[in-house]
Amino acid sequence: MVSPFEVLEVDEDADDEAVERAYRERVKRAHPDQGGSIEEFQLVRRAYRELSERDRNGDESGEENGAGPADIDLSDDGDAAGPKPTRVEFLDYEAVVDYGWSLDDDELFRKAGQADLDPDAHGRLLVQPDESLLEAAERSGFAWPFSCRGGACANCAVYLAAGELSQPTDHIMPDDLAERGFRLSCNGYPLTDELSVVFNVKQRPELDDLILPPGPFTRR
Repeated sequence: MVSPFEVLEVDEDADDEAVERAYRERVKRAHPDQGGSIEEFQLVRRAYRELSERDRNGDESGEENGAGPADIDLSDDGDAAGPKPTRVEFLDYEAVVDYGWSLDDDELFRKAGQADLDPDAHGRLLVQPDESLLEAAERSGFAWPFSCRGGACANCAVYLAAGELSQPTDHIMPDDLAERGFRLSCNGYPLTDELSVVFNVKQRPELDDLILPPGPFTRR
């Protein structure tokens, strides 16, 4: 039996902050770009989801049934739903520029929804548990910018307006830009059930030194 606490390597009495710290550490080690596997990455995500639902719903229901998060066996996936796809709302940075909007505007995506933008400029897509954000966009038929696909440039950069997107330690994005919400879609895997992202931000001036010139791997 493998419980969510064992997967995240925390004690059963760990508080929310300790669980959050443990999750962020474990998900980095489990990231496929850091030597982990998709299966391990999904397991860590599922463990965190189980404990997050515990926090949202409280422990009373579990106590009434004589069971709790510690009794969940993540190694038994016969009846498990497994990680769910992540719902992503996206917006093209060109629309942000054209309309004079700001990335840090809390109403940005509401404004986009009222602007009658083309489906490839503003819309929604699903990211499957084994996909990066860029892979999901491509599978959905969208031509988002990219170049190296290995985290060595910022051509595929997105701005994370809501949710969490993983970023392996071996990447080009400086910490200060990551703290401001910039991520790489080529090796970013969703860590939350929902995301709001602005893609095509490579034209931002703070990313000028991190992009590659057009080449054989670049779509736009």
